[in-house]
Amino acid sequence: MLETQSRYDEESDTLQFTFGPGQSATGLELNENILLRVDRAAGEAVGLTIFNFSVLAQPTELGPRNVPLSGLAELSPELREMALSILRRAPVSDHLKLSAYTPSSDPRELVPIAFVELLAGASVV
Repeated sequence: MLETQSRYDEESDTLQFTFGPGQSATGLELNENILLRVDRAAGEAVGLTIFNFSVLAQPTELGPRNVPLSGLAELSPELREMALSILRRAPVSDHLKLSAYTPSSDPRELVPIAFVELLAGASVV
């Protein structure tokens, strides 16, 4: 696997991780602030873009700021399973921690959520 490269653009407050430079990719909008780029044929992550990074990465007094991954519901079942598999493993899981929320209206329902985490010692260039 190639070394993860990251680039932060302060003006747009966007952090972009590249896991496979030069690879063709399909963008999956996980929500309005998180875009996952995947190589569909290989089932691997190519990149991850986080918009409004400074807000999403800032902890709250209650803990990390979790955001719903509402875009997963818009994907086909096959693409959704691929995306969830990619989100659960490195290198994406090094930066985006996956969890679930259960609404009180239906305890059987699971809403995927995530929070942004930089690896200890990681630098954003």
